[in-house]
Amino acid sequence: MSDTAPSGSPFWRFSLQFYRLPQVADACIALQEAAQVDVNLLLFLLWHARQRRQLSPAEVAALDARIAPWRELTVIPLRNIRRGLKTPPALVAAPAAEAFRNRIKAVELEAERLQQEAMFVLAPLGSDGFEPGTAARANIAAYQEIMTGRFPPAATAVLLGALAAMPSGDLLAQN
Repeated sequence: MSDTAPSGSPFWRFSLQFYRLPQVADACIALQEAAQVDVNLLLFLLWHARQRRQLSPAEVAALDARIAPWRELTVIPLRNIRRGLKTPPALVAAPAAEAFRNRIKAVELEAERLQQEAMFVLAPLGSDGFEPGTAARANIAAYQEIMTGRFPPAATAVLLGALAAMPSGDLLAQN
């Protein structure tokens, strides 16, 4: 996530800002690799926590089921193509292959933005009135409960710490 455009939903703007925080991108990638976490869904759960909302495992499972077709059809195939082009076949010159990879990366980012904008329309979900840190821990636990892989504790600790460190009056995190 490297888009710098300020437009989009409050959730998209939160995601861009949060993803840029130190160690957050690496933590998200670690969760994606270790437990097949949908980073967009994870960010949605953290954004909800910033809104003082907590989701149940059943709500997270229903949300995951709703977004899975888009993720499987667009985001994952584009990510796989982009990653595969890190070491492209020798047929295409390296500079041309890298330029193509960058275009794929931009399309992948747009697929993620579209997913997030569609998810934003579903907000608010969950129950209101929770302290953001409590809601974040509960939302991550609810997501972990529906997944088969275990979330690396160090990665979740990074995300919880980064979320806690964000200024509470940040307008980008508000809906």
